[in-house]
Amino acid sequence: MTTTSRAAEILSRPTAINGLTVPNRIVMAPMTRQFSPGGVPGEDVASYYSRRAAAGVGLIVTEGTYVGHESAGSSDRVPRFHGEEQLAGWQKVAEAVHAAGGTIVPQLWHIGMVREQGQAPYADAPAVGPSGIRLDGTEGKGAAMTQRDIDDVIGAFAEAAAAAERIGFDGVELHGAHGYLIDQFLWAGTNRRGDAYGGDRVARTKFAAEIVAAVRETVSPEFPVIFRYSQWKSDNYDARLAETPEELEAVLAPLAAAGVDAFHASTRRYWLPEFEGADLNLAGWTKKLTGKPAITVGSVGLDGDFIRGFAGEGSPVRGIDDLLDSLEREEYDLVAVGRALLQDPEWATKVLAGRFEELRPYDATALRSLS
Repeated sequence: MTTTSRAAEILSRPTAINGLTVPNRIVMAPMTRQFSPGGVPGEDVASYYSRRAAAGVGLIVTEGTYVGHESAGSSDRVPRFHGEEQLAGWQKVAEAVHAAGGTIVPQLWHIGMVREQGQAPYADAPAVGPSGIRLDGTEGKGAAMTQRDIDDVIGAFAEAAAAAERIGFDGVELHGAHGYLIDQFLWAGTNRRGDAYGGDRVARTKFAAEIVAAVRETVSPEFPVIFRYSQWKSDNYDARLAETPEELEAVLAPLAAAGVDAFHASTRRYWLPEFEGADLNLAGWTKKLTGKPAITVGSVGLDGDFIRGFAGEGSPVRGIDDLLDSLEREEYDLVAVGRALLQDPEWATKVLAGRFEELRPYDATALRSLS
């Protein structure tokens, strides 16, 4: 079997996340677009996602959407997942994706200490985080969260998840990666609390686990809850939550116990092993340690090397055959594709049909529109 036909066959297989059956292994990764004035996704956003569903993406994870807390975001053009008009817009997005044959989950987001005071949509709201510390280690103009702050944010995530199920989404993804609020609690670099929400790795999962548990209690038992996490942070690619599998298990086990149905393990290059002594990447270790379905991501389909690898011309990028081998070995379950899907809305259908010669390399101009 050729690489192209093998890829098409393996990636076409359905998989399950709790009560949801995803029709194939291709996921659209969440990517911030800022095309929703007033936080309201319009017809162009619905068309943007439904085009990719119609072209074969099995599961769409939306761009990050702000939960209903005044310090959650920093742009009035990023969509929100609260408010009557905003949720009405999202309902139309879900309906459009379903009409095109796809499945979709919103990514629920709070940016925490990444925010600067004075930024929309709530200009007077302060930045908040576990210890009022930014990703670079400075204190800045922010506040350490009180118990009331923590409770309010947990409630905002739960309310957003309940809204997602009510308006017809297929699940939710909680954004616990890249140095945003949930990740700020998980990482020792930004969490220096002396109460039950700070301390060792297990203690630092308390905030995230309470969000998961609150969401799990709010939605129906079969409704999927996905948790996205990363070792790296924005502008700090060397940051790590865990240096060994044992340390990673200490982070993931409380989240799985709280009700996570699948993990989305964010890496910058999916083909790199996560720990010395084994070939497993972060998603592979995640599934091995938790037994939960895992989504791998990181530079899938970004350049001509990927295309040449599928076409059998050889490639310096490790991962085409390894990616398929890992799926065959069930090291992880789904593969998320990001910027390549911005460039080419039909990326998935071309791959699933073996039309790799038609794939278009990524160009940054794709960021300028919702094509």
